[in-house]
Amino acid sequence: MNTGDLAWVLISSALVWLMTPGLALFYGGLGEKRNLLHTMFIPVLIIGIASLTWFLVGYSLAFGGNGNLIGNFKHLFLTHVSFTNSTKSLTIPDGAFALFQGMFPIITAAIITGSVIGRMKIKAMIVFIILWLITVYSPLAHMVWGGGLLAKMGAIDFAGGTVVHISSGVTGLVLALLIGHRHNDKHIPVRPSYVLIGGALLWVGWFGFNSGSALAANGTAVLALVNTWLASAVSVLTWGLAEYKTHGRVTLAGITSGGVAGLVVITPAAGFVAPWSAVIMGLLAGIIGFAGITFVKSSFGYDDTLDAFGIHGIGGAVGAILTGVFADKNIGGVAGLVNGNLSLVWKQLVAVLFTVAFAAIGTLILAKITAIIASPLRLSAIEEEKGYDAILHDLTVE
Repeated sequence: MNTGDLAWVLISSALVWLMTPGLALFYGGLGEKRNLLHTMFIPVLIIGIASLTWFLVGYSLAFGGNGNLIGNFKHLFLTHVSFTNSTKSLTIPDGAFALFQGMFPIITAAIITGSVIGRMKIKAMIVFIILWLITVYSPLAHMVWGGGLLAKMGAIDFAGGTVVHISSGVTGLVLALLIGHRHNDKHIPVRPSYVLIGGALLWVGWFGFNSGSALAANGTAVLALVNTWLASAVSVLTWGLAEYKTHGRVTLAGITSGGVAGLVVITPAAGFVAPWSAVIMGLLAGIIGFAGITFVKSSFGYDDTLDAFGIHGIGGAVGAILTGVFADKNIGGVAGLVNGNLSLVWKQLVAVLFTVAFAAIGTLILAKITAIIASPLRLSAIEEEKGYDAILHDLTVE
């Protein structure tokens, strides 16, 4: 075991944990006034739900056994997980690996809530998230990072483009379509300061999210952090430019969202591409992210409240495919199109399509099951008009 590697992974775990309170503030600043407290409440609640689910069964299903689709029950309650040695040929103990990986389902589940916040019943949301973490997230983590189907196929995902972002974005979109549009949209963001503070916490946490995925304090961790820094910084600029060209103005909430879009796109590629590639990916991320929450959303007419699909779903897919383009064997050890290996692009595309289908079909099935367990899925028109802050949190909005 290497104490420096262990220290970095432990620090990175704390940074990834910080992303969820950051997302709570980020979403709160973007959301409706009548659901401000509730919008921030739900991600914090998910810290408890997702953590316990990971401890009970999630880690075992994601990283136990050698199945193609899902793990086994060997590590229920984190049993047979060593806190002093590694069985995965790492320089950190299995317990540290389980801890770091356990932070990812928390932020993934929290992202989903942005699509339907304020119109999905809290009881239904809790039931759905638990079922989703067990039957969608854990199998995907196993297939990508646990030696399962997608890993065996040769698809790569450094820190969660498919497992985290595509899965959460697509799930949010499907839920939004199933539940339907808001009855009386009062969605006028009034707290850009919350967006900035939350976005900054997300940003800082993301450095641990991507760089920590090297699972060691080494050159790959440095590369991932540099790429994360560059892609997100450039995406701020291109988002701002797109916003100005479209609306004749640039907003603080907008360019902060641009930074997040860059973070999403670079996530699957962070440890595989050269810094010049990260800059190009950031350039595209700002433009595509802005288009995702404006042109794409308005063209198809879906009501994705806080744009989980526009930023995470679309951004995750773009990042995964661009990873196949820019992966450089001389930098990250995997050859992509820049090295003349077109096959990686096709493998990445298959992984994206598989993840979209798996998350969408899984969400449809789980929504039906949730409706049986915790019917109805959505608030009534009267409840929605009143807002969850008044219904649940005893806070009356003027």
